[in-house]
Amino acid sequence: MSVEVFFSSGLAIDLVLIFVALEVLVLAFIPRLRGSMTLLDVTSLVVPGVFLMLAIRSALTSAPYTMTAVFMTAAFASHLWDVARRRRA
Repeated sequence: MSVEVFFSSGLAIDLVLIFVALEVLVLAFIPRLRGSMTLLDVTSLVVPGVFLMLAIRSALTSAPYTMTAVFMTAAFASHLWDVARRRRA
């Protein structure tokens, strides 16, 4: 498999998403690695990035532009949610 196929098929993003999921699982099961962060804190940090990676994946795989727009909008909304949560804290 060439590097071009690796990226254009979305496999590169899939690999990154797997590592992000593994990171969240490790943080969920080993609380001392989170420090003072709760699982909700970790989730609110990760979700916008996951949506951005899904937007990149949809663009790389020539998905309909509406799918990319939905993921970008979800990333923005989840980022605003995270910022609002932090301001309250």
